[in-house]
Amino acid sequence: MTIETERLILRPWEESNAESLYEYAKDPAVGPIAGWPSHTSVENSREVIKSVLSAPETYAVCLKKDNKAIGSIGLMIGKHSNLNLPDSEGEIGYWIGVPFWGQGLIPEATRELIRHAFADLHLETLWCGYFNGNEKSKRCQEKCGFVYHHTNKDIHWKLMDDIRTEHITRLTKEEWKAGFTARKVEEQETEEARSLAWKVFSEYESPDYSPEGTEEFYKCLHDEKYLAGIEYYGAFDSGRLIGMVGIRKDKSHICFFFVDGSYHRLGIGTRLFERIKAEYPGKPITLNSSPYGLPFYRSLGFHETDAEQTVNGIRFTPMKYQKEGRI
Repeated sequence: MTIETERLILRPWEESNAESLYEYAKDPAVGPIAGWPSHTSVENSREVIKSVLSAPETYAVCLKKDNKAIGSIGLMIGKHSNLNLPDSEGEIGYWIGVPFWGQGLIPEATRELIRHAFADLHLETLWCGYFNGNEKSKRCQEKCGFVYHHTNKDIHWKLMDDIRTEHITRLTKEEWKAGFTARKVEEQETEEARSLAWKVFSEYESPDYSPEGTEEFYKCLHDEKYLAGIEYYGAFDSGRLIGMVGIRKDKSHICFFFVDGSYHRLGIGTRLFERIKAEYPGKPITLNSSPYGLPFYRSLGFHETDAEQTVNGIRFTPMKYQKEGRI
């Protein structure tokens, strides 16, 4: 499995990455503070790839520009963790080469692995840890929402054959979801919002439309006359836009409503709609639902006001929401 972020590719390790791994893992500033010995040769790195980094949910951290491995991040689930966890929980570990410190790359990778763990793997709790003196790792965990839980003092760390004190942090799925924000999209963010709409439409809704309908939707997203009078609201995960609603102010009519597929079934759409209702208190809200969206809109309290229609290849069912579901 390969996962992408804004700047990174997270992908499985390959034996051909041994030289790159050795380049960064030989530095004594990297491994020992994270709990593993510095690598001694390219062959040593190759053996580590085969015996350790080949484990499930372990990824090479690579820059998009060259796909070169510059660090590692992994998710150890249940019994594979160092913390004796149940199968519904996991532990995250990571490191990155010294030349890439201070650029926010590991927090970026960690946030995406958190999303993967909760949204794709349906874990309930994530754990992380850092040893005394590893302030960089501590700050990364704080930035990603982990909260201090407890300290294990004077433990024997087998990999380094020494005695250490480890501080353990925790992040639950509910805490992670509570960290999502929903707000009005700023003017400079509207293009990003419409790009998200096209991305999600292409993946989930376009299959229900004719080529004419897909082309018509694309034209709507780029027609300044059609877009006039629409205001946008977005859901954000650590500043990243993950959902959007475009609503026509004069008619309280929702024109666009999309959530990134990676965040489906996490309540993002519901939170966005709660934000819309707060902006239009007591007002009826209408929309034209695609076939794909019907079950979701019904769950929000929308009701059909007419049968499905097709206009310019666009299939839609008119729907209306009013407080307590009354029409």
